Amino acid sequence: MAAVLELIAGSYEQVTVGYRVNTDEKEWTAAADFTHHAHTASISAVAASERFVVTGSKDETIQLYDMKKRVEHGALLQHDGTVTCLEFYGTSHLLSGGEDGLVCVWSTKKWECLKSIKAHKGHVNSLSVHPSGKLALTVGTDKTLRTWNLIDGRSAFIKNIKQNAHIVRWSPDGDKYVVVVNDQMDIYDLQTASVTGTIKNPKRISSIKFLNNSILVVAGDDEIVRLCDTGKEKWVCEFKAHETRVKSVDSFMMEDYCVVVTASNDGFIKMWKLYLKEELESPTLLGEVNTTARLTCLAVWKPSSVQQTTEEPAAGATSSKELAQELAKMKRVRIATEEVILEDESKPKKKKKDSGK
Repeated sequence: MAAVLELIAGSYEQVTVGYRVNTDEKEWTAAADFTHHAHTASISAVAASERFVVTGSKDETIQLYDMKKRVEHGALLQHDGTVTCLEFYGTSHLLSGGEDGLVCVWSTKKWECLKSIKAHKGHVNSLSVHPSGKLALTVGTDKTLRTWNLIDGRSAFIKNIKQNAHIVRWSPDGDKYVVVVNDQMDIYDLQTASVTGTIKNPKRISSIKFLNNSILVVAGDDEIVRLCDTGKEKWVCEFKAHETRVKSVDSFMMEDYCVVVTASNDGFIKMWKLYLKEELESPTLLGEVNTTARLTCLAVWKPSSVQQTTEEPAAGATSSKELAQELAKMKRVRIATEEVILEDESKPKKKKKDSGK
């Protein structure tokens, strides 16, 4: 059976485009499915959940598109300045960051802003939610990396990294995270909050995505896409993906292989088949589409692959408690072990911050 799959891309031309992918044939094809022209400036960020596609823009708004009903679903107005990053947590919450230094937590039920956190003195460049939903990382132009307790919206830990990092990403298992400054990736360990390794890319890095807990796909300001093993701290594969620089990468899993999706300044979105085995071989091209737009960002809408994290909180009980214990060991973070993340209704008891470093 063919997978339900759409490629969603934002552009300088203010338009969001969606392409439905046909995976039946050996060569995949992508047909234009919708265009959403709700912004009045270029699009800076895009994210997709089970039901919604959201886009952020230099026009200071977040626009919603309902993929189920295929209609515009309104706008979220909370940021004063460009919306720089968007990330869903499961199907229940959306986090947004902006040039105003705010991180906003939205409930997708009624699309209300549950929390507005003044996260950085400058812009918020990037954010990433821990797989447990209890923590978020942000980096900003104030040259800090910040860890947030999402249960009470408070800062748990601040690290001065002395440079403007522009990307931060948790690994899928949540035991490490990557911070990108220009062409350099620093790999941090969750428990020690210290750098365990550094990898340099030949060009400034524009986009990264974990394919599994060790392999990271990296796009930079050139036409080459590189794969890195974060455990071994080395490059394991590279391939020429486009004619001009690659702006954004995403990925999703099929039955026995991974599909890497790349979007470039040249207007093309390409899908690459990659087998995640011990010895990585260069991926093969599955299909491509020429959007004719100047692409800025990319997301994959694949409803069946979105984790139902919030629907089954009991399943994550052990891991949540384990995480809390790990964090307690750090002596820098005290975190409640409640099951539900981000839920304002639960209002857990506030814990006093540890004064000890």
